Amino acid sequence: MSETVNAPPADPGLHHGATAPYEAVPSELALRLIEGALTLMQDCGVAFDPQTQALELFRKAGCDVSSDGIVRFPPQLVRAALVGAAKSVRLWDRNGRRCIEVDDRHTWFMPGMTCIKIFDPVSGEQRPSDGEDLEMVTRVADALPNMDAVCVAVKNVARSDIHGEIEEFAIMAANTTKPLEYLCENAESLDPVLEMAAAIRGGREVLFEKPYFLHIITPLPLNYPRAHVEQLVKCVRAGVPVSVGTLPIGGASTPITTAGCMVNSLATDFAGMVLAQLIRRGAFCVGSSDVSFMEPATGGIGNFAQTSLADMLMCQVRRHLRLPSLTGAGGHSPARRFNQDAIAEISLGMMQAFYSRPATLDYLGSLDQGLTFSLHALCLCDDLAGLLRTLWQGITIDADTIALDLAREVGARGNYLGRRHTAAHCREHLWNSRYFGARLPVSTGMLPDEELLERIDADVRALLAHRPEPLGAELEVRLRAIRETFAAAHRPGG
Repeated sequence: MSETVNAPPADPGLHHGATAPYEAVPSELALRLIEGALTLMQDCGVAFDPQTQALELFRKAGCDVSSDGIVRFPPQLVRAALVGAAKSVRLWDRNGRRCIEVDDRHTWFMPGMTCIKIFDPVSGEQRPSDGEDLEMVTRVADALPNMDAVCVAVKNVARSDIHGEIEEFAIMAANTTKPLEYLCENAESLDPVLEMAAAIRGGREVLFEKPYFLHIITPLPLNYPRAHVEQLVKCVRAGVPVSVGTLPIGGASTPITTAGCMVNSLATDFAGMVLAQLIRRGAFCVGSSDVSFMEPATGGIGNFAQTSLADMLMCQVRRHLRLPSLTGAGGHSPARRFNQDAIAEISLGMMQAFYSRPATLDYLGSLDQGLTFSLHALCLCDDLAGLLRTLWQGITIDADTIALDLAREVGARGNYLGRRHTAAHCREHLWNSRYFGARLPVSTGMLPDEELLERIDADVRALLAHRPEPLGAELEVRLRAIRETFAAAHRPGG
């Protein structure tokens, strides 16, 4: 029999069709959450910074806008925005040759996001992250087969300013050819980032047609500060897809109940989507609020059962609206280190994504309540992403696979060892694991003597040698000139 393993699917991110997502509640209850968000937006409203152009756009659209920036939305305006928003977008790689389809039929995997510490991959020591660490994580993600795009996995803590944010984009662009997710706190950071992305793509028009990055905006629950409004406006006008979502903590910034927290989160999402549609109808700007909850006794957040159930429910609500859910909770762990606890929690979280079907899982590799990044955790996530993709392929049920004719021929006392049918199908649904014994029969069931942690550690050290396709000398010069021009114009006293 042939020893070749089945080729990867032509559309590796596809989770739709062969297997069905899990519905956490009956559809009529999911609809009540949407209606609750619309009612909250009409009765309570959403705060927008009064010093932005958003308020005038809302007034012209028929919203009730107070002098201090509280916007109350007519439900019909919100419904129109939900219908009119783009339901999918293609995010293209650096070369503009390959893309990932961000929609409610695919799931994509990314490292992230914005950790402020890292476990040194050699010494294992925890330390503040810097630009070299972002470069390292990006290079490893570029090498991992199931990482589809790259986010700002770790921050350059020593340079947490506008110039550091711009540098983060440049670092990612130089160290992977994969598409990017980007986020920043300063609206001014976006100007040179958009200019760099346009230079990479070959012009603003081409960037509009083939977006290179998805921009993430994270307002407070029911509250959009000026920087986030300005970021949304700039990206929508430039054709850059936008993910807008809050990071609520039930019991602190939103009601502690799952339903109450979700309604507040959806209302925040919908408000940003309305603004995007008022700027440019048909823009891709979708909600991406995560949902988490506080433990009143300790103030800790992230109980696995509660967070996972809320994540499944949020994905269900967005599927009802035909929107992608950029809220994947899998791939990270509150564990302080990459240990047995982290492995168990990451494995549970990744497998939960089989049922919830988020459009992106972009917290892969983060530990310690999202504070510290681990390359070892990222590699485990990449392996488990391969398992998910194997499961999402489902099975074929037809006359050939049911094989009744073959069974009649073999009979009750025969065997199937020498049959062509066995050779043709023996490698279907095989998970080609990097670290586990699931490679059977290729691995013949024999694993090396090393523990799982040791096998991953050896792989991490090998991956550190990976070097991505370079930008090219001319493009590097152009991107550096953009940063230097911006820096010169924004020097203190300049």
